[in-house]
Amino acid sequence: MSEKNKQQEQEKNEQETPNEEVTEEDVEIIEPEDVEEDELEEETGSREAELEKEVEEWKNRALRAQADLENVRRRAKAEKEEDAKYRVQPLAEELLPVMDNFERAMQTQPDNESAQSFIDGMAMVYNQFRTALEQQGVEEIPAQGEYFDPTIHQAVMQADEEGFESNQIVEEMQKGYRLKDRVLRPSMVKVNN
Repeated sequence: MSEKNKQQEQEKNEQETPNEEVTEEDVEIIEPEDVEEDELEEETGSREAELEKEVEEWKNRALRAQADLENVRRRAKAEKEEDAKYRVQPLAEELLPVMDNFERAMQTQPDNESAQSFIDGMAMVYNQFRTALEQQGVEEIPAQGEYFDPTIHQAVMQADEEGFESNQIVEEMQKGYRLKDRVLRPSMVKVNN
């Protein structure tokens, strides 16, 4: 390298590295502009309030969903219990006319001993049939001599009979039946005035 080049390089190096040492006092520390702390706290506080409100809303939704689910479970359980309790109702309703026909047939007067044996056999079948229905919760509604109750009796006639009080049942025209606490068929009755 030539002298000229050396000299240019040395000048260049001198310009790049200053001869003086830099001290802390010489350096000015630039701090970020002071952001208003109040504004920052307000923004943070309002955002926090929004988040708390949203959390409360989700908690309420979860509680409502849980309550709805519990109601569905309770309703399903009640329906299942009711179905089990009254599962024989359709069959019992179909068999009530059969019971009536058995009773009518047993009221006939036999002409001879073989007819009497036949009626006795029907009475045994009727009693078995009646016992089977009673085991399932089907029972007769009492009527004769009882006071008229429109929830379990159906008045088809009125009479003025002595020896009976007003609104007392004088005669049962057709038996009524109930399944546990539900009326399958009301008793058809004649009521005293």
